[in-house]
Amino acid sequence: MVRGAIPAFALSSQQGESLASPISAKELAAFAQDEMVESRLVKSKPWSFDMGPFSKKAIPAIDKPNWTLLLQGMEAHHPAAAHTLSWFRFIPDARLDDLMISIAGIGGGVGPHFDSYDVFLIQMSGRRQWKISEQKDLSLSPDLPLKILKNFKPKNEWVLEPGDMLYLPPHVAHDGIALDAGCQTWSVGFRSPSFKELLQEGLWRLAESLDDIPGLENKFADPKQGATDRAEQLPDELIKQIELKLKELKLDRVSQFLPGITAYLSEPKQQALFDAPGAPLNPNAFIKKLATHELVCSPQTRILSLQKQVFCNGENMTQSQTPDIVRAWQELSANKALRAQKLGNINASSLYEAYLAGWLIFEG
Repeated sequence: MVRGAIPAFALSSQQGESLASPISAKELAAFAQDEMVESRLVKSKPWSFDMGPFSKKAIPAIDKPNWTLLLQGMEAHHPAAAHTLSWFRFIPDARLDDLMISIAGIGGGVGPHFDSYDVFLIQMSGRRQWKISEQKDLSLSPDLPLKILKNFKPKNEWVLEPGDMLYLPPHVAHDGIALDAGCQTWSVGFRSPSFKELLQEGLWRLAESLDDIPGLENKFADPKQGATDRAEQLPDELIKQIELKLKELKLDRVSQFLPGITAYLSEPKQQALFDAPGAPLNPNAFIKKLATHELVCSPQTRILSLQKQVFCNGENMTQSQTPDIVRAWQELSANKALRAQKLGNINASSLYEAYLAGWLIFEG
């Protein structure tokens, strides 16, 4: 529990002013009507659950009780959400997932539940009462449309004011109830892929990379294979040659898997759509503008580094690129922005291609 995690709220109060959430209730309702935004509506008494997008009439009025509207991945749709998520870059980008905003009427909540990942819960508007428990019993109620704990037994309780924050490790049971109309809680969630998922993705991409090794097209041969009385057994010579190839390719080393895993973790969300520039600059105009303007990542773009390699939206952007382009990508990965600078010929560079695809955009 972190009181005053966002000092601006307390500072404004000291000045006799009331600081509001940077995204209004009206704006959030509009986002819930947008098919590009993943949204959910939860009502209690009785419990119900619906997926968006919603019509304007389907969204409850602020003064109505017992409802919660959830908006996922808001960092891709509003600069204030993206800015808030950027505060958490003391955690590796590969672990940060997205920022979800919930807005609720009095009594609104999603019921006692647990998450399988870490989460920071930031109070942005109104008050919310939180009850938590580190109970081992995580069984769910079978007759409800939501994953609500069957036997929730709270052990701690707080009321969060605007600017306060609660951090919850995985599997800590919690229940949040809105105490004010228009209560907003912003949730910073983490990615927790299973080792199975990581290894499957790494192996799949590693298998694809074998197409670039001509020597692997050679056929297996065993001219010295003698007669055998165990024809059903895989031949020792085949095992021996496969083992030799694996050692030659260094497939027994983690370094061979990491590029594929990094590419996978840099993939954008499935619902992400990129808008290519309507009137794209030609390479010369792009270079000229880059010398005076900042190039930034699209809000939908994900970018990660593996040492000197940079992966953007699932692609290795530094492979076979000039040193200037590699350095530019490294700055983009570190800062999410490329400050005005001069580059040489970028006609066939991955930087220019990413701009044409809408992965990178000029600020303003």
